[in-house]
Amino acid sequence: MTLDARSLLPIAEQAVSIASKIIRTKAPGVVTAKGDRDMATEVDYGVEHAVREFLSRETSEIGFLGEEEGISRLGNGLIWALDPVDGTANFLHDIPLCGVSLGLVDKDTPTLGVIDLPFLNLRYAAAEEAGAFANGTAIRVSDAQEMQSAIVAIGDYAVGENAGERNRPRLALTQELAARVQRIRMFGSAAIDLAWVAHGRIDAAIMLSNNTWDTAAGVIIAREAGATVVDLDGSPHSMTAHATIAASPKLVADLVELIAETRKAVVFARTIAE
Repeated sequence: MTLDARSLLPIAEQAVSIASKIIRTKAPGVVTAKGDRDMATEVDYGVEHAVREFLSRETSEIGFLGEEEGISRLGNGLIWALDPVDGTANFLHDIPLCGVSLGLVDKDTPTLGVIDLPFLNLRYAAAEEAGAFANGTAIRVSDAQEMQSAIVAIGDYAVGENAGERNRPRLALTQELAARVQRIRMFGSAAIDLAWVAHGRIDAAIMLSNNTWDTAAGVIIAREAGATVVDLDGSPHSMTAHATIAASPKLVADLVELIAETRKAVVFARTIAE
């Protein structure tokens, strides 16, 4: 389906405004366990229901994927991807680093994104070939040139099944980054990681995972702000990528090389131990 994503920005902004109001005004409510140390609140479900209903009225031809209830509507090559509360653990603990993330995906490429951080009064928006904006003002990725001056955000450590095994490369990467970059940050929200790369508040973000609802909006916002966004091997990022690495362009090659070396070392150490 061919569509100018810019024409859908007003609808996406309306949907996110509905979500943001719910997040700002409702208590978390009943918490539903989704697995080991993974949960959803009544607000997560409430936001997803409200946004899905709104978008089904406004864009019935476009599919919908929500983190909590999966695909509820199939579209003709286009799909909305929603994380109703990105940073649920933060939200539960009254930490203001959380928000709603809504992206539009064309096949496996995001073309539009809106991220609202209601407790920080920040809204990020972008559409393909239209630039990226924070509260209506154009934003640009940082001009960081070298690792030692970079602030790098890393995604949350894994929980749930095989968490220990999945965290081996994450922990090893944390150690290697600590020896090379200016500072490491873990905000607990993929949306914030990617939006703040776009805004130049941090210089890079590394997530050794890639869920469509987590990254669709942030990836297009980062790209439109001038960031390079790639998979583990340095190839262009898509929704089928294994990881999400977004950075100021001159940092990308060094980050990809460091991640590859770290992963090889983890595999080698595990082989020796066995």
